[in-house]
Amino acid sequence: MEGPALTVDTACSSSLVALHLAVRSLRLGECDLALAGGATVMATPATFVEFSRQRGLAPDGRCKAFGAEADGTAFSEGVAVLAVERLSDAERNGHRVLAVIRGSAVNQDGASNGLTAPSGPAQQKVIREALRDAGLTTSDVDAVEAHGTGTGLGDPIEANALLATYGRDRAGERPLWLGSVKSNIGHTQAAAGATGVLKMVLALQHEELPRTLYAEEPSPHIDWSSGAVRLLGENTPWPCSGNDAPRRAAVSSFGVSGTNAHLILEAPPRDQAAEPGGGDEGRDASGGITSDLSSGMPSDMPWVLSAKSEPALGAQAQRLLTHIAEHPGVPPHAMAHALATTRTTTFPHRAVLTATSPDEREAALTALATHQQHPALVRGTVRPTGAGPVFVFPGQGSQYPGMTAELLDSNLTYAHWIGQCEDALAPWVDWSLTDVLRGVPGAPALDRVDVVQPALFAVYVALARTWQHLGIHPTAVTGHSQGEIAAAHIAGVLTLADAARISALRAQALLPLTGHGAMASINLPADDQVQQALARATETHNARTRLLPVDYASHSPQIETVREELVTALGTVRPREARIPFFSALLGRRAEPEELDAQYWFRNLREPVRFHTAVTHILQAGHHTYIETSPHPVLTPAIEETATHHDTTV
Repeated sequence: MEGPALTVDTACSSSLVALHLAVRSLRLGECDLALAGGATVMATPATFVEFSRQRGLAPDGRCKAFGAEADGTAFSEGVAVLAVERLSDAERNGHRVLAVIRGSAVNQDGASNGLTAPSGPAQQKVIREALRDAGLTTSDVDAVEAHGTGTGLGDPIEANALLATYGRDRAGERPLWLGSVKSNIGHTQAAAGATGVLKMVLALQHEELPRTLYAEEPSPHIDWSSGAVRLLGENTPWPCSGNDAPRRAAVSSFGVSGTNAHLILEAPPRDQAAEPGGGDEGRDASGGITSDLSSGMPSDMPWVLSAKSEPALGAQAQRLLTHIAEHPGVPPHAMAHALATTRTTTFPHRAVLTATSPDEREAALTALATHQQHPALVRGTVRPTGAGPVFVFPGQGSQYPGMTAELLDSNLTYAHWIGQCEDALAPWVDWSLTDVLRGVPGAPALDRVDVVQPALFAVYVALARTWQHLGIHPTAVTGHSQGEIAAAHIAGVLTLADAARISALRAQALLPLTGHGAMASINLPADDQVQQALARATETHNARTRLLPVDYASHSPQIETVREELVTALGTVRPREARIPFFSALLGRRAEPEELDAQYWFRNLREPVRFHTAVTHILQAGHHTYIETSPHPVLTPAIEETATHHDTTV
């Protein structure tokens, strides 16, 4: 194992904060596996003494979280560790998923009335942030493993925050169930958050919510009637949502440091669910917490084969047919795992079987062995990837109503980054990004330049982060016109805040120009032929000339009228060192980070786009794989034509 080792000390929220950071690191592609947890060893009696002086220590050593007899906390020692992995990696690696981390958030108390006094508004905010990160509402969560230390000060504040969030907008017959593992083992402090996660993983496995000890009577200091939250006074079967939604639970940790953390867990996919009491199990959270590497896997996992030549690939298929005939008891997932992971070398001639039944799998293998076609068989030959993949971000024109709305609902990574972009755009726009993408009635339409350009920027960034989450990392980036803003952010030159600001202000600067110009696409070299084609376009209706659906003229002298306004609005732009080479379509070459200041982003709007020249430089740098990171491809043909012009393929 290699990678950074981080020590997190936010007092009692430490391990949940560590888990939150691990999830973020995985989402960004910084690592493929992370260990996150916490430990507390009480080497001196100092903590007992201090809390006793504050009358915050339970005389009988018992945490009575949210109970009528709550009279202080009880400290203990402990350690809890989770292995965290991206869900897609866990499934691909054959790791059984015990739970999925749907979302998480951290924040701080801000000003409160004392060192150890928690903040109700901050707790409400961190809950809402975690739900937004998860793409869920309060009614989607069944139970909360609370911080719940059993103190007269902290418990009512936490309960009221839960009542004000999860307790609202719920059916009365489906309350939020509330509990705390501290009633069982005491307050393990730095290990408390991870311990709460372990408890809820076990509860998900057994489909039962365990009772909170010593809390038969709920605290009279909490207005339980203000929301649908119920204390777990006895073991309770996990409630059924009634709409086939997975079971979900949240875990809270609050520290005397003022740092709060909230995390939302979800039951794993049904074909990945672990059986309770299954013996020695490792835990792997990737969204996931996992156990053994073989059992419980789906039967429709793809079978992958490779060979040095086409005949050798067919011969391998024939050997595989013979093997499965002689060993009919071998599980399909075990064969899939062996084919994908046990060969020391993969060869350029490849085949993938996507069959979902034994008969279909046998037919596909037979087709491969006899050089025939089959719907469940995909063949291909690997080409050299060159210097690595390039992310390409187009300008305006790839948008359409409802773009990526389905992806918002189906991909957590994409939804998370759309949320991040929405936050970054919020200071500069007066509309909701998610409402625009979903086409919510009343949301502004994409035919407004001040809407479509920031919306496309957000989609580009979220799509790029989703590619990275899936393990596809660019070795260079480029963009066309406004697409350069997203490219510069992914390259690391612009922070998300700066990139969002540039995108929004650049688009707003165009508003006075709308209705006073036009743009056309002409598929000819950029010389006098273009001028002649423009002159003839309205008369000949040349098929190679197409008017674009915009009513202003970017990259023309018309933009000079907004120079001062735009440069002033952009103010100071501080480029950072690039993590990924950025090839500029304004400069027609690889750009240095310090060149991408406020003047650059005006020139990006005013001057011609030298995309052909930029792609030429990228090709000369050895890149042969291009991923157009947009809702609809518009630049792919141009890239292919440029490659053909230079006698190469992409």
